[in-house]
Amino acid sequence: MASKLLMISVFVFDVIAFALAIAAEQRRSTATIQTDNEQVYTYCVYDSDISTGFGVGAFLFLMAGQILIMVASRCFCFGKPLSPGGSRGCAVLLFIMCWVTFFIAEVCLLAGSVRNAYHTKYRSSLLFNDRPVSCETVRKGVFAAGAAFIFFTSIINKFYFISYSNAKGGAGPYGGEAGVGMAAYK
Repeated sequence: MASKLLMISVFVFDVIAFALAIAAEQRRSTATIQTDNEQVYTYCVYDSDISTGFGVGAFLFLMAGQILIMVASRCFCFGKPLSPGGSRGCAVLLFIMCWVTFFIAEVCLLAGSVRNAYHTKYRSSLLFNDRPVSCETVRKGVFAAGAAFIFFTSIINKFYFISYSNAKGGAGPYGGEAGVGMAAYK
């Protein structure tokens, strides 16, 4: 029962993280170049900054799901060793893949959020023929790449936990005597 509850809660966290990453991609900041009132300087004006919050939210929900899976499986660091076999080899491979895809997703989300929050404060002069203002924004697809790797991480960590559970095995057979032991009566 606990593993079903764990899988459902991690699935919910991953779905929320995926939805937030898609929302962050759709609501990326855009900038326009404006001229001041005296027609001397140009500067950048940015619109809504909500995708930074969406990206950070996706980052945190994905991290919470990963932490739940790793705590439940003891991250291969603690507990009894896994029984040998194909499930253990598959669990090790999926464990590595899960961490790689998780790391890529987190980097995409964090880099997109930081870049989206960064707003250039430069201005250029129209009188002195300065170079034009560069209104930098996050590139299209950074949050979408994070969402794709959230999807991959979600699938891989579910398969990892299933393989880990199979390799961990259930309760083994009782190794003692099957009959009722009788002592001498005195």
